[in-house]
Amino acid sequence: MRHALSFDVEEYFQVANLRGHFRREDWERVPSRLDVGMDAILGALERHEAHATFFFLGWIAERRADLVRRCLDGGHEVASHGYEHAFLGDLGREGLVEDLARTEAALEAAGAPAPRGFRASTFTLRRDTWWAFDVLVERGYRYDSSVHPIRHPLYGVPGFEPGISRVSAAGGTILEFPVATWPCAGRNLPMGGGGYFRLLPGALTRAAVGGLERRGRPAALYLHPWEFDPDQPRCPAPLVARFRHRVNLRRTLPRLERLLQRFRFDTYERVLADHPDADG
Repeated sequence: MRHALSFDVEEYFQVANLRGHFRREDWERVPSRLDVGMDAILGALERHEAHATFFFLGWIAERRADLVRRCLDGGHEVASHGYEHAFLGDLGREGLVEDLARTEAALEAAGAPAPRGFRASTFTLRRDTWWAFDVLVERGYRYDSSVHPIRHPLYGVPGFEPGISRVSAAGGTILEFPVATWPCAGRNLPMGGGGYFRLLPGALTRAAVGGLERRGRPAALYLHPWEFDPDQPRCPAPLVARFRHRVNLRRTLPRLERLLQRFRFDTYERVLADHPDADG
């Protein structure tokens, strides 16, 4: 079975966890460290003959067209992560239309085909931003990976179908492929990537992916380039924010290598093509 692997391509200073410490107007002056993580990721994928989907910020694509082309040359998929990591609730419907259009233009100018997939910043596609599906369908997106079927203070849609499903929207339907969770006591527990990947023991993540595979359900995992850069500058953020951002950064690459050794990973597009719900 093929599982889906993805990377949200953003700089360490653009993450929601640190947004109070890096003003938007200062982004251009913060030295980029994107190459550190991208080199590690692309090298690991090549060593294990694996492929992934890279959800690029449009802001990054405008400045680093070479990274977009490098992903494409490696046989990977390039998709949209929005333009500058804004939450859907802050954008609003018309703002999302403009944000998507700007990102699509940036990706295509960098040499990528029109994106077929989208992931909202910080999984902020919730019940109160469900209108985003209408916008995605209108703009011709085939799939989304923004709904996290867990309970969380900032994001999440508890009780949402944890596997691949088709969501009805104005103008048609779209496939939703949430990041992986593990069912326990009637709840979906997060284990699909990001801080959960770094915080949970690697053996537990591998066991969860294996369990989903035995059930015939592909897992969808996500990480970020900055999670492969343990030497990135430290930010004077509150203790909890610093812990969430920096915990086990040195373990991210070896844990990914172990997963790539054991399981088969591919792009979202190819994994969706393996699934009967992807038809149509």
